[in-house]
Amino acid sequence: MTENLRAPGKGGPPTGGDPASTRSLGDIVGDITEDLSTLIRQEMDLATSEMKREVTKLGTGAGMFGAAGASGLLMLIFASLALTYLLDNWMPIELAALIVALLWGIATAVLTLRGRQKFKDANPQLPVTQQTLKEDAQWAKTQKN
Repeated sequence: MTENLRAPGKGGPPTGGDPASTRSLGDIVGDITEDLSTLIRQEMDLATSEMKREVTKLGTGAGMFGAAGASGLLMLIFASLALTYLLDNWMPIELAALIVALLWGIATAVLTLRGRQKFKDANPQLPVTQQTLKEDAQWAKTQKN
């Protein structure tokens, strides 16, 4: 950093004063640019962290949808056959098959609703990042003044 050293009494600021008063405009702009760069990096790290958390929630919901489909299909096939043959002892086989199909439809609906709820619970809005960005904007405004 180069200092503008003027002799006392020559119309310039006195030497040896507060170091902040001798900083050039370039130094100040450089410091602000560095601070903003650090702030942006930190905000990007925060957003990445938050997004990973939310994607994990969405992945869990998607996994539940997949599990609901696979378990629904397998259970529908094997348990339906067993229950249909059991009910066939008391009613026509067609009615027994219809009752079994309705039961598995209810089970599939319950699993689907639970998976859907997991998707709704995910919050891709990134509330912490939004709040810190607002705080950063306020900080930047105070640096301007």
